[in-house]
Amino acid sequence: MTDTSADLVILGGGSGGYACAFRAAGLGLSVILIEKDKVGGTCLHRGCIPTKALLHAAEVADIAREGDQFGVKTSLEGIDMNGVNSYKDGIVAGLHKGLLGLVKANKVTLVEGEGKLVGPNTVEVGGTRYTGKNVVLATGSYAKTLPGLEIGGRIVTSDQALGLDYVPEKVVVLGGGVIGVEFASVWRSFGAEVTIVEALPRLVPLEDEWASKQVERAFRKRGIKFKTGVRFSGATQTDAGVTVSLESGETFDADLLLVAVGRGPSSSGMGYEEAGLNMDRGFVLTDERLRTNLPNVFAVGDLVPGLQLAHRGFQQGIFIAEEIAGLNPKVIDEAGIPKVTYCNPEVASVGLSEAQAKEKYGSAETLVYNLAGNGKSQILKTSGGIKLIKAPDGPVVGVTMVGERVGELIGEAQLIYSWEAYPEDVAPLIHAHPTQNEAMGEAFLALAGKPLHVHG
Repeated sequence: MTDTSADLVILGGGSGGYACAFRAAGLGLSVILIEKDKVGGTCLHRGCIPTKALLHAAEVADIAREGDQFGVKTSLEGIDMNGVNSYKDGIVAGLHKGLLGLVKANKVTLVEGEGKLVGPNTVEVGGTRYTGKNVVLATGSYAKTLPGLEIGGRIVTSDQALGLDYVPEKVVVLGGGVIGVEFASVWRSFGAEVTIVEALPRLVPLEDEWASKQVERAFRKRGIKFKTGVRFSGATQTDAGVTVSLESGETFDADLLLVAVGRGPSSSGMGYEEAGLNMDRGFVLTDERLRTNLPNVFAVGDLVPGLQLAHRGFQQGIFIAEEIAGLNPKVIDEAGIPKVTYCNPEVASVGLSEAQAKEKYGSAETLVYNLAGNGKSQILKTSGGIKLIKAPDGPVVGVTMVGERVGELIGEAQLIYSWEAYPEDVAPLIHAHPTQNEAMGEAFLALAGKPLHVHG
């Protein structure tokens, strides 16, 4: 008989839930982890991992198409979506198997089924009640749509888009945020005609305005069309296609409409309101130590207002486990959470944008290092740059990068931001040549007043 009480009962086995479970188990606490679908959650099964597999397949397609510019005779015969999906699903299955092994190795009790909070320290699954000295809510998020826009047929969210067995000829992507630009990038590489519709004035609107301009310029070059600052008004579909209408009066015909208007918290019907949790538009509210208003009840990840990123949930899960174990962990700085958008070109950032820095400090010093001055970027034939944002007479408070593979550079940028480094702290560090990482070193040399290869 499974023990139905534990030090921690965790509702949801995604990035936040399983990280909390493993860390708590490592600290000697007993853990019951409840998951209605598969451990790994959205990130592993319907988010980060499968989308990045698609993006890598898209990069391979681009390389095959463009081999001539490297003196390599290649051509793209076509995209075999069954093969792409088999590659993607194989990665997901392997990682899922590894996670289940870790559940076992950590002696975490896994309960499969839909859980509901039925008291301040009790979760019910299929008639069985599980009580915890502490309860962690980690139920994640779902792909949102707009009022009156029903998902089905040729109108899909990222969930359905990940399982497509064909490449649509024409796609309209509703939403120019992370999910929208990533799918637009994939489908364009696979040969589709793509139009993005974004109600805000620019693509990737949560990033520094400079980054948006870089992405828009690159997308124009790639033949990805986009309409910004216009609102969607409706969509009608037939067996042959879907017609998308904008408030401006424009219409677009496509084979597929991808609705990428963000993700909402998965909280309805789970007993949260009835238990007396403080909520806001479906999100569970917490303090900076991730405690809800109910004693010994914590919330983590996409369920909590803030950046909806797997690594944020993962770190919060570790934080909660350490908090419960009495280790008094350091509060997570939300601005210090790195963000990466994996379209081509990639966007990676940490800390404040120029606008946020000006709002906080009254003014900000900025420097853009163009990748035209970086040897490895020229070898890769990528353009873009690194933008540094510095507080007046203070440290660097933000780094934003655009270009192929710049997501791999975010680690150093995060350290620079988190350790409140000044330009003169970073400038003497030696960066290996030729790497893209060297561009970071050159940017800091320039900001420290000793520029070498700077191209505006």
